[in-house]
Amino acid sequence: MIKGCIFDLDGVIVDTAKYHYLAWKKLADELGFEFTKSDNERLKGVSRMRSLDILLKIGNKQFDKETKLKFAENKNKEYLNYIMKMTPDEILPGVIEFLEELQNKKIKIALGSASKNAMTILTQLKLTKYFDTVIDGTQVSKTKPNPEVFIKGAQSLNLKPEECLVFEDAEAGIEAAISGNFKSVGIGSIDNLGKANYIMQGFDGITFEKIVKLIN
Repeated sequence: MIKGCIFDLDGVIVDTAKYHYLAWKKLADELGFEFTKSDNERLKGVSRMRSLDILLKIGNKQFDKETKLKFAENKNKEYLNYIMKMTPDEILPGVIEFLEELQNKKIKIALGSASKNAMTILTQLKLTKYFDTVIDGTQVSKTKPNPEVFIKGAQSLNLKPEECLVFEDAEAGIEAAISGNFKSVGIGSIDNLGKANYIMQGFDGITFEKIVKLIN
């Protein structure tokens, strides 16, 4: 029986991928190579430093650790400039209604995100009231596909993994859910989310009851 839901943030509740892309692209432009939206797909659900490593590999660039830390810091400052201007209008369709349904049904709600800016984003979007707990990149040492963020989310809700449903838009996130013994819902394309228990394009018109029936 599903007693809790754990949500990734980027691409599930709000689309911040576009802001990550613009911030990473600015760095790539400064370093003199092209970084495309297709390249940005490879960074979904990946930690900041791992994302930087992927970006530098695309550009065939190598730097020492100190320089890379400075790059990552500058990228985050650029990203923060974007997210500090976000409004609740940017919440993806159907998300508020779905969260309200969960609350009405007494289903516990957690956020499980690699983002270190998760609380800032939730605050900007006025969504903090919906979450019983928030596990973000400041509280985990291992990134997806390691299930640590989801396991900590379940523990914080006082639930077992098999009692929780994970919502993810990235392949690494679905793999993390599977390895942690969670049931999962993929938000997006079957091409890279095919291992999820259920796949949907978004929350618009979707109910919790419908999902539970389909995954059982």
